[in-house]
Amino acid sequence: MSAWMYTLIPAVAVVVGAAAAVWRKPSPTFAGAIQHFAAGVVFAAAAGELLPDIKHRQSAWAVILGGAAGIVLMLLIKRLGEMTKGTSGLIVMVAVDIFIDGLVLGIGFAAGAKQGFLLTVALTTEVLFLGLSLTGELSESIRKPANVLAVVGGIAILLPLGASVGIPVSHLPNFWIAAFFSFGLVALLYLVTEELLVEAHSAPEKPWVTSLFFVGFLLILLLDELAG
Repeated sequence: MSAWMYTLIPAVAVVVGAAAAVWRKPSPTFAGAIQHFAAGVVFAAAAGELLPDIKHRQSAWAVILGGAAGIVLMLLIKRLGEMTKGTSGLIVMVAVDIFIDGLVLGIGFAAGAKQGFLLTVALTTEVLFLGLSLTGELSESIRKPANVLAVVGGIAILLPLGASVGIPVSHLPNFWIAAFFSFGLVALLYLVTEELLVEAHSAPEKPWVTSLFFVGFLLILLLDELAG
């Protein structure tokens, strides 16, 4: 299976999550459990797959450039989210988020097939929850379930489009590869610390829910070992 075909997996997961939420809205405890698990998976993928490649490139200025670009972009997206209101603003924010997820996934495949596969697992888990939560919010203003699924499906297309931008990174000079890897690392860590875990802690927590962060983390480490 080609790298681009792998990117269709999380795109489908967004729609599957949306369809599940249309059928039955998840409870706060269930949503929190998925968020903790997804955070652990994404964190392990970022630290275990992108970070070693960044260190291997040994280009400090590239790390500074890519990391700074990632920080600035994530903060701008956060500011945009604070400024935009209503359904249209929500759709724009999620669309940008999905496109960046796809870009990071493409960068992962630029690092190698194993890295791309593990990032596919991580981001599939993350966007599955995104589909669940987005549907609940859209349903408040878009009454017809079919229209909600159509909007989510349109947004999901941005994921493979973003990946198609990130995959060619492997053909760039070493400096720019390191810069893009640093950008991807910052984007993933922001996703974990400022989105998934923040949302996860907004609901009542139980020990087994919190433990799922470490279950997700260890799962990626296990898959990494099995993938060789």
